[in-house]
Amino acid sequence: MADISFVRTEMLPEKAPPASSVGLIGWIRENLFSGWFNSVLTVLSLAFVYYVLASILPWIFQSSWTANSLNECREAISTTYGEGTSGACWAVVRERYLQLIYGFYPDHLYWRPNLASVLTLGALAPILFSSLPRKMLWLTVVAPFAVPWLLWGGTIWTPVSAAMGFVLGFAAYTVVSRFNGSLAAVIAAIVVPILWWLFVAGTFASLLQSVLPFGLETVESRNFGGFMLSITIGVTGIVCSLPIGIVLALGRQSNLLIVRGLCIGFIEFIRGVPLITLLFVASTLLNIFMPPGTNFDIILRVMIMVTVFASAYMAEVIRGGLAALPKGQYEGADSLGLNYWQSQRLIIMPQALKISIPGIVSTFIGMFKDTTLVSIIGLMDPLGLSNAIRADANWNGIVWELYGFIALMFFIFCFSMSRYSMFLERKLQTGHR
Repeated sequence: MADISFVRTEMLPEKAPPASSVGLIGWIRENLFSGWFNSVLTVLSLAFVYYVLASILPWIFQSSWTANSLNECREAISTTYGEGTSGACWAVVRERYLQLIYGFYPDHLYWRPNLASVLTLGALAPILFSSLPRKMLWLTVVAPFAVPWLLWGGTIWTPVSAAMGFVLGFAAYTVVSRFNGSLAAVIAAIVVPILWWLFVAGTFASLLQSVLPFGLETVESRNFGGFMLSITIGVTGIVCSLPIGIVLALGRQSNLLIVRGLCIGFIEFIRGVPLITLLFVASTLLNIFMPPGTNFDIILRVMIMVTVFASAYMAEVIRGGLAALPKGQYEGADSLGLNYWQSQRLIIMPQALKISIPGIVSTFIGMFKDTTLVSIIGLMDPLGLSNAIRADANWNGIVWELYGFIALMFFIFCFSMSRYSMFLERKLQTGHR
């Protein structure tokens, strides 16, 4: 019987995978048409998307940018695209975009909020992107004092006096820590700046202004509005709520009964009260508890309340990150001989913050969108300005164009924060392997 066995002595050359399983076609087959049920859902979804786009896109692009009123806009659209055509009147955005951005800020001083925006971005950049030169951290130190001065104006010595409080607090911490424990040093670092700001800072700034007068034209808070107001409140809340939230989260886990009780009471009370209630407190009730004649700026009051509100939610997000850490991390820190603050700074808190990145950014996004609530207490944020614009006889009746523009701007800011969160998660490899 003949031997028909065969042993190949060389490998066959590799062949390209079928075109239907790779590339765009492969992705479509795997994700959109992998079965009859997915295929039906894909077809229905495409039909729905087509129906929506077929209704919206003509309205967006069959529009007018040059009219001076809503009636002129409708006439221009009818003349250009035919009688009965419905289109967007983007002319209102062209005419009022500066007002939507700057509110009623004096137009000859637009350079100040522009410079403040650049300075804020420069201050945040070295914190958000570690690859940038560390020398840029000087902007991070200067910006909290320079930006308010640029926006509100007044004497240059007011932010200098405010900065002196932090310098004195650091000096008090350094001196007290040499003779007492770290707790006494922390208390001194908090009490000394507060006493300086309450009783000395104003007199010190006035004295320096009388000797070396220098300042910018003062702009009242009632002139603030638009996206400038929302960004100012949002950035302040974002920057301040994170460190306060960290302190509250650590205080809630403290072994000191009074500290733990105060932090739990603060967090639970603030989380149980709607933000709009706190804004009404800031708008109407807060002045009642201040000494007679005290001029407590309304925007500053709103910033404080927004920061307090966001800090309570931030504390719970960070507490979740702390709870997610294995007990071995705490035991490892103790085995290295680290004290409480060293273990928190070097081992515990970096890991907890890394785990909490999605929740932290989600809180930031929600808080930034909640800045639109200030329109209820009379501040002219973009939504408040849209009502004022629609009250104009020329634009009475226009709605979707203004809301669409405002929604687009908020989407850009919030989407940017979301993408940065994803970038940071990939960079730090958030999650457990």
